[in-house]
Amino acid sequence: MKKVLRSAIFPILMALGIGCTSNKSQENTGSIDNHLTDQQKEEGWELLFDGSSLDGWQIFKDRKNNTWEVQGGTLHCKPLNESVSGDGDERSDLRTSDEFENFELVFDWKIALQGNSGVMFRVTEEFDQPYYSGPEYQLVDDFGYAGELTDLQKTGCNYDMHPTPAIKTLYVPGSWNNSKLVVNGNHVEHWLNGQKVVEYELHSEDWIQRKNASKWKDAPGYGMAKKGYIDLQDHGSEIWFKNMRIKVL
Repeated sequence: MKKVLRSAIFPILMALGIGCTSNKSQENTGSIDNHLTDQQKEEGWELLFDGSSLDGWQIFKDRKNNTWEVQGGTLHCKPLNESVSGDGDERSDLRTSDEFENFELVFDWKIALQGNSGVMFRVTEEFDQPYYSGPEYQLVDDFGYAGELTDLQKTGCNYDMHPTPAIKTLYVPGSWNNSKLVVNGNHVEHWLNGQKVVEYELHSEDWIQRKNASKWKDAPGYGMAKKGYIDLQDHGSEIWFKNMRIKVL
């Protein structure tokens, strides 16, 4: 019953202008997945995911893992109940093999109902977990997530640091969304389905105040690296990524 009510009420909220999630999935414009056009190549874009292999990716700290795979042209993280094999549930983040400093990253993603994940940048392996170094572009089911979400923990946020606007375009779980992450020096932008939803300056007075009031107040390495890996979070939820491309700035 809950699912039926949820599907019915979203279009009504959007029509009234008080909702922030659309029930309409993103349309395919006819472009080829995981492929660069000649113009994109001329502009300096490179694919992070080729659509058929995990080339260019590896597990954080080379830990045991049985959750990441290529599925139907996507980077797929298995849900918790499908990931048990070998020694048991071996979950870990997936990170790029290369490090990046200043860049523009574009990617499509869809998440399962109640799912939670994220994309981190300038991640190092100095600490036990990626989030102790890398700020996170949050990806989550804003309305169906089983736990409590604050305004600092919803899709598009800089996790636990910067919220998104009250009204934004976010397609429901199982539908494709498009995100862009711009990192240039200390300047960071989060874009969601064509809308800039977060903008901040690393190490600014405002950023320092927010950090000291967040989960990262006792994480000295958080946001400090000038260069690092791009990291896809394994939070125990099913999520898919495709059309991941990057342009170094």
